[in-house]
Amino acid sequence: MSLPLLLVGFVISLLFVLTTIIKFKFHPFLSLLLGGILMGIIGGVPLPKIASTMSSGFGSTMGGIGIIIAWGIVLGILLHKSGCTSQIASMMLRAAGEKRAPLAINLTGYLVSIPVFFDAAFVILISLVKQISRKGKIPFISLVTALAVGLITTHAMVIPTPGPLAVAGAMGINIAWFLVYGIFVSLIASLVAGVLYGGILGRKKEYVNDFANDFDDIDESVQDTAGMPSGGLGVFLIFLPIIIILLGTILTQVLEGGTFLYNLFAFLGDKNIALLIGAVVAYLALRPHIKESFEDIITDAAQQAGPIFLITGAGGAFGAIINATGIGAALQETLINWTTAGAAIILLIVAWAISQILRAAQGSTTVALVTTSAIFAPILSGMSAVSPVLVGLAICAGGIGISLPNDSGFWVVNRFSKFSLKQTIQSWTIGGTISGLTALAILIILSLFTGVLPGLL
Repeated sequence: MSLPLLLVGFVISLLFVLTTIIKFKFHPFLSLLLGGILMGIIGGVPLPKIASTMSSGFGSTMGGIGIIIAWGIVLGILLHKSGCTSQIASMMLRAAGEKRAPLAINLTGYLVSIPVFFDAAFVILISLVKQISRKGKIPFISLVTALAVGLITTHAMVIPTPGPLAVAGAMGINIAWFLVYGIFVSLIASLVAGVLYGGILGRKKEYVNDFANDFDDIDESVQDTAGMPSGGLGVFLIFLPIIIILLGTILTQVLEGGTFLYNLFAFLGDKNIALLIGAVVAYLALRPHIKESFEDIITDAAQQAGPIFLITGAGGAFGAIINATGIGAALQETLINWTTAGAAIILLIVAWAISQILRAAQGSTTVALVTTSAIFAPILSGMSAVSPVLVGLAICAGGIGISLPNDSGFWVVNRFSKFSLKQTIQSWTIGGTISGLTALAILIILSLFTGVLPGLL
């Protein structure tokens, strides 16, 4: 089948997915599977092959990221229930000082959102933001912007959150390099949008004297932290699995293959083993501060992971069927004749734009990332001159901004901050969009040095 017809079929199937989610309120799991079947039929895939491809696509996706998602959720629950999350915030504030509270809040959100999901992290930290705004006379909207942008930027770009994991798994990207460049790009984007833009927003006339004025329930008393774990311990536990993954990747590059040490660090550096180690160490370290048993924590994590597994698995099935139609190979053949620099930059922009459109259309960052990575995985499979790491991160960056009222995060920020729709759009929607655009700009610059920088090809 010709490329134009395949593209028409893809657009029809994608519109079907979006329409059923937005208008008819289908669960994304059902919409993605039905959309995949529709794409397979339009693309001329035999019906028996559609069924088998859907099953194998779901299974391979779960095989790649299922375990790490589960242990990442366990780690987040442990940090939350032990009080580590608020302790990290307090530690950041002490280090930065009250005058630089927006920076401290932004970095806190950035760190906490690595293992803790956005909604939960925002609800946990908003009380602290109210106190700091009132006590330090810092515009409330500046602090909310700093927190929200820090949380969503990491949520979209840094593993072990589900979206970036799905992108890395679908596109066969080296996890360690994806982590390194993801942290570098997302941290700059978070600071630009959360701290700089948030500061500009707070200087507006209508906000300059608003120090959480709409709240009459702010507890300004000093919290007793004597029996709580330290913020430093919390930061260490967040980064422990990341350090193990990076260490395993580096050492397997310098050690001789087949030796005991090589095999040991290849095993420990595997993402599934690293997260398992991180979760177990976190439980042992935080056990005195947690009432529940490890079994209860895992059961809680399984309940939270269920919907994520369904969505990411269905996204993998959708992507597998797209690949089976041959659209990826056809697009690859069209793009392969472009100049290296031009192809890379255009692919980055297109990947970002498609992810951004999907994010705005249906609200979920994870769905946008899973779907877009499924589209681009077959396109990049034979394009050796284009960096999968940068394209993958462009997809992640597209999932940050243009959050509209169809996104649960929009209403979390709106309700817990007591913001008007205008304030929510200014702080959350525009702030996130600036973060995503900043990340894209950095990725375009990095693409100019693909042959020089390590790990990009």
